[in-house]
Amino acid sequence: MPELPEVETMRRGILPIVGATISSVQRPPCHCRPISIKPRIDHLDRRASGRTITDIDRLGKRVVIHLDDGQAIVIEPRMSGLVLLADPPGIEHLRLRIELAGVTHRELLFWDRRGLGTVRLLSTEELRALVTERLGPDALQISADQLREALRASRRAIKVALLDQSVVAGIGNLYAAEILHLAGVDPRTRCDQLSGPQWQRIQAAIGQILETAIRHEGSTLSDGTYRNALNDPGNYQSQHQVYDRADQTCYRCDRGPITRIVQAQRSTFYCPTCQQKRGLHESLADYRS
Repeated sequence: MPELPEVETMRRGILPIVGATISSVQRPPCHCRPISIKPRIDHLDRRASGRTITDIDRLGKRVVIHLDDGQAIVIEPRMSGLVLLADPPGIEHLRLRIELAGVTHRELLFWDRRGLGTVRLLSTEELRALVTERLGPDALQISADQLREALRASRRAIKVALLDQSVVAGIGNLYAAEILHLAGVDPRTRCDQLSGPQWQRIQAAIGQILETAIRHEGSTLSDGTYRNALNDPGNYQSQHQVYDRADQTCYRCDRGPITRIVQAQRSTFYCPTCQQKRGLHESLADYRS
């Protein structure tokens, strides 16, 4: 967390700074764990100052700020990072300030409570290498054939495999659970045991879940950490079908209860009735958006 819907919401939220000129890049005083910024802040400031922001992109779970000389500032929020235009939750966890000129919003902020996020200034070649060598197809663009081809020989559980950013970029723990519930697939099923129709349902569920979550501006969980670019909460948490609903009744089958297990040191939530290894033959049309 944040995952693709939250990062896409951040990206859309900061689009008003396209056309701005960067006046300075600063690392505010912070007594907490420092985040990783490369190159070091004085070099980043020197290379980015005076440059114009030409576009805001997203690569998986990263926000990419394109500059007019081909460089890009890549922000990876990881567990608790927020990319904001105003009103950070608190100044004690403010990690980066980019001062801007020529637009209404005069600064771009990166706030990170846990200090696990990263900021990178990449050249055109370095950005291309990130895309081609480290990230799989974007989760909103991957086809069922691409997904199956990448994973059909894997002995990993499908839930664990969906978290591999080199296979499909953007899916994290929360949305993997929701995707597999919608697809009717047991999260413990090995990839090499999935059928063609199951791969089709998983791919369709990826698009449906992520697009719906984006419309709701992502999920703000009980800790309240995630906020959009204007420091407002997301709304998709009210739509969660299984995530963090252990022992509650499944909305889909009205039976449940939702079960929690641990896979690769992460919590997985699923409905044993709706998600069986033999497969589910219902349409995705019954999903409540």
